[in-house]
Amino acid sequence: MKIALLGTGFGQAHAAVYAARGDVQVVMFGRDPEKTAQAAGRFGFGSSTDMDAAFDDPSFDLVDICLPVPLHADYVLRALDAGKHALVELPLADDIEAAQRVADAAARSDKQVFVDMFERFIPANRVLFDAVGEGTYGRLEQLTLWNITAHLWPGASLGLKTLPLEAMHSDMDVITRTLGLPEDVTVTAVARDGDSAAIEAALGFGRAAARSTVSSLMPMSWGARGGYTATFEHGLLDAASTMGFDGRPSGTVTAYTADGPRELDLPPADQYTAVIDHVMAVLRGEAENEIGPDSVLDALRLTLDIDRRVNGPR
Repeated sequence: MKIALLGTGFGQAHAAVYAARGDVQVVMFGRDPEKTAQAAGRFGFGSSTDMDAAFDDPSFDLVDICLPVPLHADYVLRALDAGKHALVELPLADDIEAAQRVADAAARSDKQVFVDMFERFIPANRVLFDAVGEGTYGRLEQLTLWNITAHLWPGASLGLKTLPLEAMHSDMDVITRTLGLPEDVTVTAVARDGDSAAIEAALGFGRAAARSTVSSLMPMSWGARGGYTATFEHGLLDAASTMGFDGRPSGTVTAYTADGPRELDLPPADQYTAVIDHVMAVLRGEAENEIGPDSVLDALRLTLDIDRRVNGPR
C-alpha cells in the first residue's frame, strides 16, 4: 500500500509506525523542503513539498493527514474526491458542520475514512469499555479522567487555545462512549501563559457524574501521566499510565470489589501501532471500521462546547 503522509510534526509519530511495517511505501509531504527531507530521511521515506501530488497521483492508496486542525475536514474531503482512503489526526474538524459533511461524504463513498481516536485502543480504556458494555460491575456511577503533562513536544503550544481540541477531546470520547452526552457541563480554566494552562470539566448525567482534567503546567521532570477512576455500583476500576511522544505508555488497571483489589493483566500498550494495524486490517477486508467519522460526532460536539466556554466562538 502506498501512503501519502502529510505533515512533518506529529506525522513523525505515524512515520515511526509505518517504518516498522514491511507492507507499506510512504512519501512524507511538508512545506519546507529541507525539514521535510530531513524528517523523511529518518525513516527511509521519500519526501515532497508538492501537496497536490498526494491527491493527484493515482499510485497513492491512503492519505494520512497530520496537519493543523483547521485543514483536517477539507483534506479528508479532498482525499475522498480523489478516490483515496483517508486517516486523519484528531479532531476530525474544528466545527461540527464540517465534521458532519465528512461523515456524510464517507457514508456515500466506497472509500474508508479513519479518525485517529487512539485512546480507543489503549488497553486500560478497553477494560473500561468492556466493563460498561458487559455490566461487569453494574451501572457506571462516576468517572474521573486526567491527562497531566509537561511540555514534551518542542514547539507545540498546550495553552487554552489548543487544550480542548487537541488534549481534552480524547477524554470526551471516553465519556460519551460510556455515559453518552451530558445534561449539564461546568468548565473551569486557568492559564499560566499562552502555551501553558489547565482545564477542568464537570459533567452531569442525571444518575451519573464525570470529570475531566487536562493540564500542561507540569515541570519536565514530571513527564506525562494520565488515567481514570471509574466507580460502578459493585466495584471500581483505577487506571494509571505514563505517556510519551513515542505513543508507548506503561499502564496498570486495578479492580476493587468486595473481594479486594486485583491488578488486571493488560496487553502491551502501543495505541498508535494499534490504530494503524486496525486501518490496514479494515482496508484488507478483515475488520469493520471502529473509528469512522460518524462515531466521533458526539465527542466532538461535547469538545467544541467546552472549547466555546473556554475560548469563545471560533
